[in-house]
Amino acid sequence: MSRHGGARVALRCDAGPTLGVGHAMRCVALGEELTARGHEVLLWGDLGDIGWLQALVAAHGYAVVPAPGDPSGCAREADALGLDAVVLDGYHLDPGIGRALAEPSRRLLTLVDYDFGVRQHADVYVDQNLGAVPHPGLPSGAIVLAGIEYALFRDTVRDRRRATPRAPGRPVRVVAVFGGTDAFGAAPVVVPALLATGEPVEVTVVAARPESVDAVRAMPTAAGQTVRVVAPDPDFGALVADADLVLSASGSSVWELLCMGVPAAVVCVVDNQEAGYRQGLDRGVLAGLGHLGRFDAAAATATLAELVTDASRREGYAARGQALVDGAGRERVADALLP
Repeated sequence: MSRHGGARVALRCDAGPTLGVGHAMRCVALGEELTARGHEVLLWGDLGDIGWLQALVAAHGYAVVPAPGDPSGCAREADALGLDAVVLDGYHLDPGIGRALAEPSRRLLTLVDYDFGVRQHADVYVDQNLGAVPHPGLPSGAIVLAGIEYALFRDTVRDRRRATPRAPGRPVRVVAVFGGTDAFGAAPVVVPALLATGEPVEVTVVAARPESVDAVRAMPTAAGQTVRVVAPDPDFGALVADADLVLSASGSSVWELLCMGVPAAVVCVVDNQEAGYRQGLDRGVLAGLGHLGRFDAAAATATLAELVTDASRREGYAARGQALVDGAGRERVADALLP
């Protein structure tokens, strides 16, 4: 029990230039709900020296505590910290950690993504992805929350849900953001496909790595096209709030776009995004730009030309997506973690 009277909850997640920030961001979203309920939250892991993420976590008042890599070390540290509950989020975590942390007085929750992360032991499993169903390999007796209705969103996203479609900008306003670090360099590959449409667009590209910044700034533009590069912004909702279209990787930030009602065209960057990418396309809530490893620039340009020139097409994607997501997933997850 924390000194505040609520539970003491550790969010066991990591972030980094290669690992990305998605796991940390959804943990922060759950942390917002837990602190609103009077619980004490700490971040148990490594933020990879990502300055803006460190500042975001500090602004939330979460202490950052380094985590041992081995299960027995985690168990000893959890006891020393007096943890009442632990949230485990990361495929790289030793699958023995959950079992080592298990005891009757401590609740364990594991975040999984389709088949990824399911080897970890927990009392509660959450798969917040579109079309997710309970994985058959999970232990009997565990609570399993599967589906987009359990997606975890921060206040910056929930507070900016669009009640009505936005009037389209002229030129069309496009934000290109491929995760908090763009670890695989998607921006220099995908943004040229947008510019190749020749249509007037006002493009904001989020780029963290110097080589990506240089590549984007060197891109040729047609008449009526402008491109500006910005650093990663912890306020994702503000970044995309006025966008007519967002170009994104098909990770967890896509569910944030659906929640807000922002039209999105997505590229599958890594294997663990494949299932979500396919679900989004099959349900008609996302426009597909293909896979980064075998990117078809001509096909992507054709898709983007249709989106840029047809506001009703964009809003169709947004409306169908937002109808699936009510933004209350973190409340449902918090109820299951600490009933």
